[in-house]
Amino acid sequence: MNQVPQMISTKDLAYLKDIFEWNLTASKKAYHYYEITTDEQLKIAFEQYYQMHKTICNTILIILKEGESL
Repeated sequence: MNQVPQMISTKDLAYLKDIFEWNLTASKKAYHYYEITTDEQLKIAFEQYYQMHKTICNTILIILKEGESL
């Protein structure tokens, strides 16, 4: 789907909330491990993992904001 539908159902909203929470938790864990690890290869992997989940969270927020303006 290339655009946000005119109306997001309650079920879709609950699913978006779940996806957001899963990715937020994953990004927080990745950032935590990034901060405590000393291995440079692991730091790079955790940074990439963190950025990926952060991007997904931001995308979900954009979808919800676009839905507000409809």
